[in-house]
Amino acid sequence: MIEVIPGSKNVERVLIYIYGRVEGYAREIARFYETDLLPIQKQLDNLEAGGVLVSREVGKTRLYVFNPRYSFLNELQALLEKALSFYPQKEQDELMMNRSRPRARGKAL
Repeated sequence: MIEVIPGSKNVERVLIYIYGRVEGYAREIARFYETDLLPIQKQLDNLEAGGVLVSREVGKTRLYVFNPRYSFLNELQALLEKALSFYPQKEQDELMMNRSRPRARGKAL
């Protein structure tokens, strides 16, 4: 959708995912988009080096979030919000659904 602006489909995927879920890690993003892990890791590293994202370790997992000190954060989030509005409704719903804890044993889906 907007890969022409950031220059890569994987950059768009990473930014949209983190915008929709507030935070994310490489394997989770790659699994969501059913793509290879390495390109996602490289884009996360590039975005962190550019100051767009910041990360922290939680156990062995490196979680990425938007850098609140990034100069163009509001503009970037407005662009991502607009881009997300053009995604199919099913994909929008999946991106915005953020489970924070495991499902209880025996609980129906």
